[in-house]
Amino acid sequence: MPQKFIKIGLISISDRASSGIYKDKGIPELESWLKKTIKNNYQTESIVIPDEISKIKSTLIDFCDEKECSLILTTGGTGPAERDITPEATLSIADKEMPGFGEQMRQISLNFVPTAILSRQVAVIRKKTLIVNLPGQPKAIVETLEGVKDKENNVKTHGIFAAIPYCLELIGAPYIETNEQFVKSFRPKKK
Repeated sequence: MPQKFIKIGLISISDRASSGIYKDKGIPELESWLKKTIKNNYQTESIVIPDEISKIKSTLIDFCDEKECSLILTTGGTGPAERDITPEATLSIADKEMPGFGEQMRQISLNFVPTAILSRQVAVIRKKTLIVNLPGQPKAIVETLEGVKDKENNVKTHGIFAAIPYCLELIGAPYIETNEQFVKSFRPKKK
């Protein structure tokens, strides 16, 4: 597979962070994690926005259609609270839903907190872009991406990022190579 430059969108969805009440921690955590995990060249586009359905939808569409991000990772707005509407906005602009990502994110989080069942994260495809709603807490973001590891750093439960490079390949997005110390991406063996 020829390697091409990949663009990754990072969207933090938070009323308080977008209004300056506190500093967003999701995007810096994602930037740090991507820097150590992705081996090939990439660029990020990032923004912090409020929990407003029209703003979330327009930002997702802009990052997909105009900024041409192949992967969009959102943080926040996936719980049961009234203002948590990230999944609804994400599903509304999707061409296809990818339910396995949400199922796996909740499964991973259940290893750490019983409230993982309250999470409503989803993943979708819009054109040639994979959009994944991640949790809002920095620690939970890393756990969800990397999975559950034992004391020897062996994977007990795969994180969702193990499947992302192959998913991107299947939808025609650029190739991603990962640092296996953090995530070993899975691709079927060629015959």
